[in-house]
Amino acid sequence: MSSVIVSTTADVAAAQPLLRAAGRSYAGRRLVAVGLPTAAGLLLLGLLAARWPEGRPALLAGTAAVLALAAWQLWPLRRLGSPAVARQLDRLFPELEDSTGLLLQDGAALPFLGQLQQQRVAHRLGELTATQAPLLPVTFKKSFVISGLLLVASALAWWLPARSLAPTAPAAVAVHFSPDAARPVPAAAPRITKVELLVTPPAYTRRAAFAPTAASFQCPQGAQVRWLVHVSRSAGSAPTLEIGSQKIALRPAAGLANQFEATQALHASALYRLRFAGQTSDDYAIDVRPDLVPTIRLQTPKPYTLIAARGTRPEVPVQATLRDDYGLTRAELVITVAQGQGEAVKFREVRRDLSVSLGSQPSQATVTSLLSLPKLGLTYGDELYFYVQARDNHGQSARSDAFIVQWQDTAAAASAIDVGMGVNTAPAYFRSQRQIIIDTEKLLADKPRLTAAEFSNRANALGFDQQSLRLRYGKFLGEEAEKGLGPTAGPPTADEPAIPTADAPTADEKPAAHPADDHDEHDHDHEHPEAPVGRNASPTAATDALMDPYMHKHDDSETADFLEPAVKAKLHAVLDEMWAAELRLRTGQPAAARPYEYRALRLLKQVQQQTRAYVKKAGFTPQPFPEATLRLTGELKGAAAPRLLATVPAPASQPTVRAALRWLAAAQSQPSQPARPAEAAALEQAGSALAQAALQKPGLYLPALRALRQLATDARAGRAPCPTCLAPAQRALTDLLPAPVPTAPPAPAPDRLARRYFQELSR
Repeated sequence: MSSVIVSTTADVAAAQPLLRAAGRSYAGRRLVAVGLPTAAGLLLLGLLAARWPEGRPALLAGTAAVLALAAWQLWPLRRLGSPAVARQLDRLFPELEDSTGLLLQDGAALPFLGQLQQQRVAHRLGELTATQAPLLPVTFKKSFVISGLLLVASALAWWLPARSLAPTAPAAVAVHFSPDAARPVPAAAPRITKVELLVTPPAYTRRAAFAPTAASFQCPQGAQVRWLVHVSRSAGSAPTLEIGSQKIALRPAAGLANQFEATQALHASALYRLRFAGQTSDDYAIDVRPDLVPTIRLQTPKPYTLIAARGTRPEVPVQATLRDDYGLTRAELVITVAQGQGEAVKFREVRRDLSVSLGSQPSQATVTSLLSLPKLGLTYGDELYFYVQARDNHGQSARSDAFIVQWQDTAAAASAIDVGMGVNTAPAYFRSQRQIIIDTEKLLADKPRLTAAEFSNRANALGFDQQSLRLRYGKFLGEEAEKGLGPTAGPPTADEPAIPTADAPTADEKPAAHPADDHDEHDHDHEHPEAPVGRNASPTAATDALMDPYMHKHDDSETADFLEPAVKAKLHAVLDEMWAAELRLRTGQPAAARPYEYRALRLLKQVQQQTRAYVKKAGFTPQPFPEATLRLTGELKGAAAPRLLATVPAPASQPTVRAALRWLAAAQSQPSQPARPAEAAALEQAGSALAQAALQKPGLYLPALRALRQLATDARAGRAPCPTCLAPAQRALTDLLPAPVPTAPPAPAPDRLARRYFQELSR
C-alpha cells in the first residue's frame, strides 16, 4: 500500500514538468507551422522585388501584410503557460475529468478528496504521455500546402524569362551639353557620354514603365523618374541634376562602373539640366499631367421629373455614364427622401451601391438603377432628390448635380368649407367657368348614350357647380344671402320658373323694413331713405349727404365693397348670366344654358383685365439696358454687350525682359561687337522669366531658352554673340510682354473749308 502511495506521489511531482514540456513542444511546432509559409511568402516577394523594381512599393506593402498575419497567428503563444496547457488538455482528453489544473496546486493544501483526484490525474497524464507522442497536436498539412504553392511560385519567378518580369530598360536620350566659357574644359577632361531615362508611373495608373524617346517628355503625376548617367571616367565629384530649384547629386549605380543614377518623384511640371566637370546641358521640360477627377453625366431622367398621380407607374430609371482617365473603383447613388408638408417635413437619406460593374476598374462605365417610389416609402405629394457620386482608383471623388423627382399630390381638392371663404381675385376662379362650359359640351356629346335620369343628374350637378361659382363671385358684391340677381337674358319657357326682374320683385325682395336689431350700431335711416333735408333736419345732414357716396355700408349690398362702379356693373351682369345658366342646367336644358355660360366667361375675362393694377416699383430705377430698348425692333446698333477694360499693372519680370530686349536690339545692330561679361546678368534674369513660360509651352519656348543661355555664355566669355540665337530669343521675350493698351486716335482738326462753312451757319 505504501508503494502505491509513493508511486502516485512521484507521478504528481513529475506532472508539472510534463505540462511545461508539453507547452514548449506545442509552441515550437506552432512556430514551425506558421514560419514555413511566412518564409516562403517572403522569398516570393523578395524575388519579385528583385525582378520588378517599379513594383517595390506594392511589394513592400505585401511584405508588411505577411508579417502582420504571421504575428497575428503567433500572438496567442505569449499566454501559453502551464495553466493554459492544463485547460487545453482538459478539452482534448475527457479521461482527465477536467482536473488537470489540480496538478498546479500544492497537494498539502488540498482536502483528502482533492489529493486523491490529483494523484489520479497525475497517473493518467503519465499514461497519456507514454502513449500520445505530442500531448498538444499541431497540424502541418495546411502549412505544407501553402508553403509548397509559394515555393512553386518562387521557382516560376526565378526561371521565367527576364523580359516577362524584368522592368523596362532605360533608353538613351539625346542631351546637348555646352562647355562653360568662363572655365575652358580640357579635351582630356571627363565627360558625360550617355544619359538614359526610365519613367515608372504610379501603381494606380496601371501603366507599365516606359523609356522616353526624348529628353523632354510627359508623365503622370507622382511618377518616379530615373536618370542613369554614363561618364567617360570618374572625376572628383558626381554629376548634379538641377530640377526646378533643387540640386541633386547623383549617386554611383550599384555594380556599374562610371555610371551614376538619381530617382525623383515628380508632382508638378519642371525644367531640368545636368552639370558635370564644367559641362552644362540645355534645359529640358517634364510635363506632369495631373490625375483628373471622374466625370459624371446622367442620361436619364431629366433634372425635374413629375410623376402623375394616375395612369403612370411610380418608377424612375436612372442611367449615368462615368469616365476617368485611369480607372473607376466605386459609384454610389445618394437619395434624399422628403416626406410631409409645411414644418412637418422629414428627410431621410438612402444610399445605393452601383459598383457592380466596376470590378475591373474601367475608365468608362454606365451604371443604372431604378427608383421605385413606393419602395422608398413615398406617397402622393412627396418628392426625392438624388445625385450620383463616383470615385477613381486614386481616391478622388466627384458628384453630379442634384435631380428632383416629385409625385403629384391628389389630396389638394376643394372642400365644402372653401365655398364660404373669401375669394382671391386670381385667374384660377375664372377658369372654373371654362370648365363648366367644357363639361356642358361633353354632356351634350354624351346625351345619345345616356338615359334620361343620368342626363338629368349630370345636368343638375353642373347646375350645382354653377351655383357654387356664382356664390363665390357674389361675395365681391357684399351679398350675404342668395336672392334674385336681375333680369334674365331671355323670356322663360313654360317649363322654367319665373325669373325675377326689376319691375316684379320676388317674395325675397318685396319691400320690408329691417328688424329692429339688424345693424343697430349704424345710424342709417332705412325707413325713409328719401326724406328731404329740411329746416328741422339734423344739422349734419348736409355733410352726411356729401359723404354718402364714399361710405361703406354693411347693410347695403350695393355699396358693401370697394369695387369701382364699372367693375361692379360687369360683375352684376356676370351673376345674371350665371343665374340664367344655372336655371337651365337645373331644369335639364344644357343646350339652352350654353349661351349664358359663354357670355359669363367673356364678361369674367373683361373683369379680369379691368381689375389689374400696375404699381410702379419704388426705389432706385436704373437706366434701361440696350437690349431692353432695342428688343424686337430688329436694330442691332448699340445692342452689343458692354466690355469692361482694366489696366493691369506690369508683372515684376517685365523690367528684366525689357532690359534683355534692349541688349538684343543693340546686338543685332552691331553683331560683330563683343559683349561684356556684366551684360550676362541681365540675360540670365530674363532667362528665369522665360523658363517659367517654357513650363507651360515647352515646344515653343525651350529653343528660345537655349538660345538665350548661349547668348549669356557668350557674354560671360566676352566674345561676339551667336548670330543665330538673337532672333528666336527676341521673339520669345517679346511674347512675354503684355499686349499694348489700345488708345483712341486723335480727332482730326477741321480743314479751312469746314471752318468757313460753320462760320457761315452761325451768322
